[in-house]
Amino acid sequence: MTLPPDQVSVRAPAKINLQLRVGAPRSDGFHPLATVYQAVGLYDDLTVREAAEWSVSLAGDEWVDLSAVPDTGENIAIRAGRALAAYHGLERSARIEIRKGIPVAGGMAGGSADAAAALVALDRLWDLRTSDHDLLALAATLGSDVPFALVGGTAVGSGRGELVEPLTDHGEWWWVCRFSQEGLSTPKMYADYDRDVPCPPEPVIEEALLDALAGGDAEDLADALGNDLQAVAFARRPDLAAAADDGLDAGAVAALLSGSGPTVLFLCRNADHARTVAGEMIARGHDRVAAVPAPVAGAHVLPKEPKL
Repeated sequence: MTLPPDQVSVRAPAKINLQLRVGAPRSDGFHPLATVYQAVGLYDDLTVREAAEWSVSLAGDEWVDLSAVPDTGENIAIRAGRALAAYHGLERSARIEIRKGIPVAGGMAGGSADAAAALVALDRLWDLRTSDHDLLALAATLGSDVPFALVGGTAVGSGRGELVEPLTDHGEWWWVCRFSQEGLSTPKMYADYDRDVPCPPEPVIEEALLDALAGGDAEDLADALGNDLQAVAFARRPDLAAAADDGLDAGAVAALLSGSGPTVLFLCRNADHARTVAGEMIARGHDRVAAVPAPVAGAHVLPKEPKL
């Protein structure tokens, strides 16, 4: 007989949007989206253990503002755990430990990564064997980006982003992420967009982007990138526009706002080029930068460390 594990650790990646096309608000208040997600090598790690009541503890890298992450039942990882338990009719709870490497409110879906990691970790801890279909359905109830955090890789997102379909991606991409100390409100970004673009076209993904991903060429991908929220974010935060210019001057192939911001991304040709661009950004005074590969796997169980 196989005994259940006493703890499970799961790693989940940050996401970026290679294209983010935004339609007019629906009757439920959500904006219809057409987006291409890509998972990048920046991670949150989450560990779960059985407990008498729900709790969450937080640690993080130096650029992560943990004060903005709830450590109560409002934390999305606890909400994910409760949703999974309720789905299976269980009265169980867990202690959740999160180490965050994804910036909070950075447009990279760190909270969604935590929710996806909690679903995978608790499903394994409790030996529930929930189907992929049902995990994705649960994920969609928690947030628009949570299903993609489960899937990872590169994928098309539709609906409000929660409907995910994996894409062919033959590239080995490298990005430099420039993080910001000051966050951006996603609702305000969408409100600004609605004001500036009152009658947007139906959101669709351009074939040029799909072709670039299939071809694996950085120059082709650079030409196909786009984010409908970038103009309003740069208007609200001129420092982000200035950072984008600095990255292009540093030799990046393209600059792109990550989601609703404020992280700015720079596409590079390879790992060496990414390190060069990151170093030049640091020399220009941008001290919160990281070079990351893509695409990477979605939420996945980490191997258990051997006992000494």
